Amino acid sequence: MVNRERYKRLIRFVNSAVILLTFTAFFAYIWYDRYAYTEAMKEPFFRKGNYVVVGMYTLMVYFFFKLYGGFKVGYLRMFDVLYSQVLSVICANAVIYLQLCLIGHWKFGSFAGPMIELTVVELFFSVAWLFFSRWAYMKLFPPRDLLLIYGRYSPDDLRHKVSARPDKYAIRESVCYDDVAPERLEEMILRYPGVIVTDVPAQFRNKILKLCFSHDIRCYMVPKISDIMIQSADEIHLFDTPLLLFRNKGLSIEQAFIKRSFDILASLTLLIVTAPVMVLIAIAIKVYDRGPVFFTQERLTKDGRIFTIYKFRSMRVRPQDDEYCMTRKNDERLTPVGKAIRKVHVDELPQLLNILKGDMSIVGPRPESPRLAEEYTRFMPEFAFRLKVKAGLTGYAQVYGKYNTTPYDKLKLDLAYIERYSLVLDLKLLLMTVKVLFQRENTEGIDAGKKSAATKDNLEKTGAK
Repeated sequence: MVNRERYKRLIRFVNSAVILLTFTAFFAYIWYDRYAYTEAMKEPFFRKGNYVVVGMYTLMVYFFFKLYGGFKVGYLRMFDVLYSQVLSVICANAVIYLQLCLIGHWKFGSFAGPMIELTVVELFFSVAWLFFSRWAYMKLFPPRDLLLIYGRYSPDDLRHKVSARPDKYAIRESVCYDDVAPERLEEMILRYPGVIVTDVPAQFRNKILKLCFSHDIRCYMVPKISDIMIQSADEIHLFDTPLLLFRNKGLSIEQAFIKRSFDILASLTLLIVTAPVMVLIAIAIKVYDRGPVFFTQERLTKDGRIFTIYKFRSMRVRPQDDEYCMTRKNDERLTPVGKAIRKVHVDELPQLLNILKGDMSIVGPRPESPRLAEEYTRFMPEFAFRLKVKAGLTGYAQVYGKYNTTPYDKLKLDLAYIERYSLVLDLKLLLMTVKVLFQRENTEGIDAGKKSAATKDNLEKTGAK
């Protein structure tokens, strides 16, 4: 197993190359046989022109597979990889189809058939190759045996998440760092090829990390908020002394200008494109129970400013003094129309108006209600760090988290975005949002009986860090 680890990247590269070269060969056949020398192409390309078209397709497939994780066999769950590959194939072929229509003077009907055939063939190949490569990967790299080292609080939540990937991880033993002598803990660590560390004080955590480093033991560590900040620091040198520079200033003036310009352009474009869908949703909501089309509520944005957020109403009309709580699993308050629009997040479309007004951004931390934010901040003062930028329609926490992700985990994801902001990251997260729209777990509500994703235990736990 240890000797095979050095070949893991090579195997992933070969797997990716097989997919990319096979799809390129499929498209090249379709291009030369069905497009390049047909009447639809009034001016057939010469050799180099054909190479450019095929090369463009290769780049497009690589881009979408890389973006959505279609190459990550063994890293993502099998269903996630399959979903990523299907989405990547559809997106790449749709873009190339539009390109072919442009080359062929917009002959949509003539160009649709072969591209549909190509898509079907590629999807069949993706499924077959994924099952084979997954089987081979599991044979070569069985689950890694791990030692879980935790602190004062129960690691059950982390253990549950790790156990959801039995193909990658196998926690064989768990130990609280307080319950064993340092010498005994060191002996336990040396027996395993990997350890997971969570909720351990810095001085103990550093010792564990150095021990693992010296013995080539893989170490998985749940980051603290300070770790997220360290990741974004600039490396500078004071003569022969290395320093980490933390600017702690949020977005610069030029970044804020670029971000606002992108927000205006993107929100206007999306408003025009989605206008027919929004009209149909409004009619459906009104026809169902004659209630208001929009749901409005006070939320927080940059620097703690309160604004009114707009959403399509997905729940039954409730009294004005009814206490607010997040959507629960199997929530009886949802209307049939509300359930449908929430599954694909189109209830959020009216927030494009909030973006155009300047209350929100396309990408940023999701806006919390003042009451929930006050509750979280009481136990977790760092929660206010999210307000260094405008609230967003989508963001790091929406793409990599879920609706019921704990406030502390959402905070870490949002801080990762704030500290790494760039226009390229915004574009990537916007495209990644397409992937999560149809994933049910991303709209899963909180447990019945709760009013928020936080619990007393995890709030106290995060407040202690």
